Amino acid sequence: MKNKIIKAGLLAAGLSLSFLTGQAQAADSSKPIVIPTHNWSSQVVMAYVIGGIFESMGNNVEYVPADSQAVYEAIRNGDVTISHEVWQSSFGKSFYNAMAKGGVIDAGTHEAATLEEMGVPQWVIDQNLCPGLPNWEALKNCSDVFATADSGGKGRWLEGPQSWHGNLMPDRIKALGIDDQYVVKFAGGADAIWADLAAAKKEGRGVITFNWTPNFTDADGFAFIEFPPYYDGCRIVDGGDGACGSPKGWLKKAANYKFPKTHPAAYTAYSKLSFSTRNIGQMAALVDVDKMSHEDAAKKWLADNESVWMPFTK
Repeated sequence: MKNKIIKAGLLAAGLSLSFLTGQAQAADSSKPIVIPTHNWSSQVVMAYVIGGIFESMGNNVEYVPADSQAVYEAIRNGDVTISHEVWQSSFGKSFYNAMAKGGVIDAGTHEAATLEEMGVPQWVIDQNLCPGLPNWEALKNCSDVFATADSGGKGRWLEGPQSWHGNLMPDRIKALGIDDQYVVKFAGGADAIWADLAAAKKEGRGVITFNWTPNFTDADGFAFIEFPPYYDGCRIVDGGDGACGSPKGWLKKAANYKFPKTHPAAYTAYSKLSFSTRNIGQMAALVDVDKMSHEDAAKKWLADNESVWMPFTK
């Protein structure tokens, strides 16, 4: 009987200690937090970074490939738990449409501001290959500089995958009146953009590509072309003529509305989580410059930056 009492006391003490030191983790569901992966480096590395943070708190995580536009409907339906890189200019409409239907919540905004736009590597400007850049009107006089074997004698704009922006850039060159001089080609993914940038530098040829910030290219130097200013309603899908450039915007985090209830500790950390331009650029560079796998890049970033992410879990 005495031994039973002692054991019971130790068990109670152990439970109390566990409750006091890990009550937030204990409240989280054992069901996996489903994190989507898309087709650009910072998003995939950050998926594994955030997953690593959740796992450090005792949670289970699952990663699923997902379309970058359709993911918000998947979150709304509960098939995916979060989306951690919601770019305002590309995905803001899909995000808000899903929120309006119910089931998706705004989980906060990253420190990093964003810009997604066509541009040229800084060396194109430094070598004066197209005098007048980054003003877009300079493009009227140098389309030959950007011609490639597959562009039919026109200058080429290398866009990201068409799933990212639809016909935004073809609409733009037509609205600007330069569609007789330029053609838009769509890359299969971000890796194709980086490969073309590297090849162009090696060959010394001009190149116009889609890019974004924050990104690893911030360190090397990249000049975004200055198009007519963006304003609400200027794009064709919003009733405008489509001649405008892209807006600077926010980088938000989306979540399924049940996430705060099923995984309160993980959601609290997620709502606190905020990465800077430098943080995100570092994540992308580990893959695109150092050629690490996304998983290994995330592990290294987490190991090297505990002072950044640990406070989110407190």
